[in-house]
Amino acid sequence: MNAPAVVSKACAVNPLKMSQPLGAALAFLGIDNAMPVFHGSQGCTAFGLVLFVRHFRESIPLQTTAMNEVTTILGGGENIEKALLNIHKRAKPSFIGIASTGLTETKGDDVMGDLRRITSAHPELDMPIVYVSTPDYKGAFQDGWAKAVTAIVESLASPLATIAGQVTILPGCHMTPGDITELCEIVADFGLKAIVLPDLSRSLDGHIPDDFTPTSLGGTTRPEIARIGASQATIAIGEQMRPAADALTAKTGVPAKIFDTLTGLAAADDFFSYLSTLSGRPVPEKYRRQRNQLVDAMLDAHFFFGGKRIAIGAEPDLLWALGAWLKDMGCTLTALVSTTESPVLARFAGEGACIGDLEDLEGQAHDCDLLITHSHGRQAAARLGIPFLRMGLPVFDRLGEAHRVIVGYRGTRNLVFEIGNIFLANDHEPQPDGEACAGVCHPHHSTSEA
Repeated sequence: MNAPAVVSKACAVNPLKMSQPLGAALAFLGIDNAMPVFHGSQGCTAFGLVLFVRHFRESIPLQTTAMNEVTTILGGGENIEKALLNIHKRAKPSFIGIASTGLTETKGDDVMGDLRRITSAHPELDMPIVYVSTPDYKGAFQDGWAKAVTAIVESLASPLATIAGQVTILPGCHMTPGDITELCEIVADFGLKAIVLPDLSRSLDGHIPDDFTPTSLGGTTRPEIARIGASQATIAIGEQMRPAADALTAKTGVPAKIFDTLTGLAAADDFFSYLSTLSGRPVPEKYRRQRNQLVDAMLDAHFFFGGKRIAIGAEPDLLWALGAWLKDMGCTLTALVSTTESPVLARFAGEGACIGDLEDLEGQAHDCDLLITHSHGRQAAARLGIPFLRMGLPVFDRLGEAHRVIVGYRGTRNLVFEIGNIFLANDHEPQPDGEACAGVCHPHHSTSEA
């Protein structure tokens, strides 16, 4: 397969991607009672904190080693030590995840060596401390998430006797807390017990805790992480999770199954068939009915999807989930722009997927019927005068993004209705041959709206 084209220019004019450290921080936020830490300047952490707060509309725990000019030159080991001791004293977390930034990566700090020295000198730091190298001058959000999950697996997983009916789920960063909740419900209906790593559905699902805590408000617990080596199987969602799934198999021997998407009829069929084989149970009637409902929705909607021209800007796995499904629905993928390299982008060879920014997406999206990207694409959609669907992260000008569900039969049906209604609201009825238009008709106004 050919590698996707990378747009060559001096700078990102209107950035689409977010950095690796942010992806790693979000993964750490899916661990119960966790504290993510950026090894870098205070500004790096402040910007990341604002972005997460605006998207999730929740209190976000995120700390920093607060590097300055002097410590950047002389080394940040002392800053890491002070940060860990302060966090332990004030927040009492059960888990600390440290993500590097471009500042400390350029300096070349030996963070692993510093951590060995610090934990040896301070036995009170008895919680897991996981470090991941995430320079923000390369890669993107999806890469940081994948590296963080892989680091957690490599640090904390161990082989155990198999527990029948237990499965480990490794969700990609493109899955919302709502998607993960739906996934867990599906797995439970097959009589299986899921351990999700990391589990945003318990930490960033928009709940109010009984008591204030300065750390993450739920997620995968330390005992659960310790048990992932006993799972019957590992289910990874998204190509980005392949390294983590492979690492888990290498450490524990647990076989892994990777699904590149759970959106769409065929993708959902594959998933439900796998769960049926894994559990030894037939697909519950509840989901057979949901499948029939999805098929009916697709029949109802296909008149409005056929031939529509779509522009999408997203992380690779979300781009694949949406693009492949929209193509199945009869749409034409006119502009596909992503953030980082991934094998899934090569599958869009005929559509010319590229790695670029929102300026590149806007330049290719003229005459499209729909633009799909995160909230930073709203100005481009307004300039182009085309409908806009916010998806991905961040979405800060709409409510409930964390609860959106696009996986499985029910989630795909949600997407059929959501996008189909956009097409309906912006469709143009053709005038019969020879019939004059009564009054003044604007080409972008449907006569059915009169």
